[in-house]
Amino acid sequence: MEDKEIELKEGVVMESLPNTMFRVKLAGEDREVIGLISGKMRLHHIRILTGDRVRMEFTKYDSSKGRIVFRVK
Repeated sequence: MEDKEIELKEGVVMESLPNTMFRVKLAGEDREVIGLISGKMRLHHIRILTGDRVRMEFTKYDSSKGRIVFRVK
């Protein structure tokens, strides 16, 4: 994918859902989206808990779901 199509945003994990999905409240916005863990985070067994700050990437086609690519410390 080209970088022009991907939008990065940060948020806070509000709830853990089944199948490694999370409900994330975006920072600076008043909405919640569904976040899925990226493959590299699964490969390196990075744990995500409720209350963690995460960085997500969205495509221009669907802004209601995103991929969690980084857990902010």
